[in-house]
Amino acid sequence: MAGRRRAWGAGVAVLCALLVSPAGCARPAVQDSARGEVQRLLDRRAEAIVDRDAAAWRATGTATAYDRLRAVPLEDWEYKVTGLRRDGDRATADAELRYRFTGYDAAPVVAGRTLSLTRAPDGRWRVVSDRPARKSGQQLWDQGEVAVVRGRHSIVLGVGRSTDSLRDFAGLADHAVPAVSDAWGGAWNRRVVVLVPESLKGMAGLLGSPASSYRGIAAVTTGEVGGSARAPADRVIVNPDAYALLGPTGRQVVLTHETTHVATRAHTNAATPLWLSEGYADWVGYRDTGRTPVEAAPELARAVTDGRLPAALPADGDFGFEGDSAALAQAYEGGWLACRMIAEQWGKERLGEFYRAVGRHGGRVGAVEYAMTEVLGTSLEDFTGRWREYLRARLG
Repeated sequence: MAGRRRAWGAGVAVLCALLVSPAGCARPAVQDSARGEVQRLLDRRAEAIVDRDAAAWRATGTATAYDRLRAVPLEDWEYKVTGLRRDGDRATADAELRYRFTGYDAAPVVAGRTLSLTRAPDGRWRVVSDRPARKSGQQLWDQGEVAVVRGRHSIVLGVGRSTDSLRDFAGLADHAVPAVSDAWGGAWNRRVVVLVPESLKGMAGLLGSPASSYRGIAAVTTGEVGGSARAPADRVIVNPDAYALLGPTGRQVVLTHETTHVATRAHTNAATPLWLSEGYADWVGYRDTGRTPVEAAPELARAVTDGRLPAALPADGDFGFEGDSAALAQAYEGGWLACRMIAEQWGKERLGEFYRAVGRHGGRVGAVEYAMTEVLGTSLEDFTGRWREYLRARLG
């Protein structure tokens, strides 16, 4: 009986399939056909932007992005349709955009996009709009026409910024790259991409976060973390509102700090605590400025003078942008002074070895302890004690 039930059920399924209307049967095939047509449309659109073929791009739909991207050196550009919702002659496509800047990106930037399309009387689909997908950040050209300035070791892209302003950023980046290379060494492409939006709001748009998250933060570096053999595409994104408040030394420190993140990215992963990644970047940034610990770490100096010596190295949670600004400053300053102490007492080469050893561990648990034992010949407890004494001596 069980076998008959299964056979009867299969027979009903076949019968239902035969009784379904032709339109019902055709719907999935039509959807698949439309998705294929849209993918081919976006393939042509991608080829047109890389080939700088304005006519071919306009033949696929809206020309807005092409006009805004005119100055940007694109090595490749690719859409992959991941979903399609169709309503008659209108459709909305979800797509993954991958692109690279010529000479700068070893791996592509990956961005979620949502494209609105319409079907013309001749049956061809055309792009009406191309915008960031939900929960995805903007691309710089979403904010306006992109201007480009090339330096010796950098490319700076901006929206709503003067050419002279972008040249200033290129100069800072060109100074940062050799400074980072001297400190870090190692294999990295020794080039940096800097994005300068018009305002804090533009910076937040690029990062897909509220502006309040970055108020007072002069710059951040994007990029996947994972120690891949192929370095991901990092971008230094500037907050021009906060940057304008810095003096010449502060501006250089910020660009050098962020460039350090680009150089160390392949060795930075979940095992790397923020006190080390941020502290090392600050150590490189401040290295040739002549700034004393009290000058560069005023919040921590104030705490030490008041008898509030930290009991432990800064935790990752201490680096949150939306928390207390004084506590955030102390976290950065504490990480910097830990790295400065290693460079003074063990040497700058050993500091770099320590950073790499932590990243090689792979997981957070035991990574710092392992690297301290193997590279520095000490324990976390002893290191913390030495660091606290170092703070007393330099800041007290």
